[in-house]
Amino acid sequence: MGTLLEGRDLLFTLVLKVGWAAALAALLVRFHSFRKLVFTENRDSDQKVMLLLFLTPPLATGIILRIFGYPFLDLTLEGSFLMGLIGGRIVGLLGGSLISLPAFGNHEWLSSPSAALVGLLAGMIRDVIPEKEDVWHFGPFLFLNIPQWLWNLVRYRKGNWAMLPLFGCAAFAVGLIELAYTVPARWIFSIHTTNLGYAALVVLSSVMCVAMAVKIWNNTRTEMNLEEHQQHLLKARMDALTSQINPHFLFNTLNTVSSLIRFDPDMARGVVLKLSNILRRLLRKHETFVPLRDEIEFIDDYLDIEVIRFGRDKLQIFKEIDEETLDVFVPSMLLQPIVENAIKHGLAPRLAGGQIHIRTRRHDGRLAIEIDDNGMGMSPERLLEVYGGGIGISNVHQRLRLLYGDQFEMDIRSQEGEGTQIRIEIPELAAVEPAVR
Repeated sequence: MGTLLEGRDLLFTLVLKVGWAAALAALLVRFHSFRKLVFTENRDSDQKVMLLLFLTPPLATGIILRIFGYPFLDLTLEGSFLMGLIGGRIVGLLGGSLISLPAFGNHEWLSSPSAALVGLLAGMIRDVIPEKEDVWHFGPFLFLNIPQWLWNLVRYRKGNWAMLPLFGCAAFAVGLIELAYTVPARWIFSIHTTNLGYAALVVLSSVMCVAMAVKIWNNTRTEMNLEEHQQHLLKARMDALTSQINPHFLFNTLNTVSSLIRFDPDMARGVVLKLSNILRRLLRKHETFVPLRDEIEFIDDYLDIEVIRFGRDKLQIFKEIDEETLDVFVPSMLLQPIVENAIKHGLAPRLAGGQIHIRTRRHDGRLAIEIDDNGMGMSPERLLEVYGGGIGISNVHQRLRLLYGDQFEMDIRSQEGEGTQIRIEIPELAAVEPAVR
């Protein structure tokens, strides 16, 4: 059943058609399961079935609504081509057949065969493209690059595989229009016109419908790819952090144990137990978030060993921990690099009287952590060098940025001869899912 439109009615219908295609693509990508399907390039049979289950119902519904007088909702050609291009030959063949069933039931006898053929051929186009990533370069304005593509093809023998889906979609749209002219009117649906210029717009609208969906889904793929790289970066930073504590801290602690064994075996045994707790925690470095309680316990073991190393006259620890903050989740290994820097750069040069204050509190759904020392302090230049260039405090800052975006605060203040204060404020998390596996 063809629909003959001219002038404003045709333009209005084509604009609504492209808008419907873009809206449907944007709606589908809001589902996490669908985003995973789009992000996965090589899909198994179950994932192909899931792709069909996501795409066929709304496309078939659009055909039903077209039968009741809304021609812009019919995306039979575009939907079949898109399923074949994204999912392959089987998905295109089955998807085209399924979405066209309402039209076939309306006595449009060529609807199912033509839709299945379009889906199959689109899947073959996908198979021909060597790098499947080129499929996602099919954008709404790719046709503007045709002159440059021809120039590169003639002069440099260098093609662009993204042009193949473009030409394929346009060819199928032209073929549908010609088929609608040659068969009885009720056998197949097509928006067509007697004006050649308007016919070109009909073809362009089909290309834009497919290209808009590909573009929207590709943006999501890019975001997911960036998120995956961020998680890899986060894991790499955690690995760097744990590898930093292992050799230096372990070496110093073993030296301390060696010296304690002779005159205080019980204390040496206590140090070994605390060291085993620390190493056990480091084996859990894949954890992105832990309760603050666990982080405080880890720091307690770490600082107890440092107090034994330096002596109580040189290192004293004061804690003001709000009990309500202990169950709040914080990034793993958040406090240790800060405390280590306080000892290494602030307190180690002092002869006696070194202090570290650790405070936590909650307010307005946020967790505030403060770590102060009365060490040597640093000049602004030295502060930038120490806290901006290493893998300790700089690592903490970058991890917080990856995990919280702009929802965190980290303020570092230091004055020579008086000490350093670091204040961190993050959103409260009562329960979280691990981000790094």
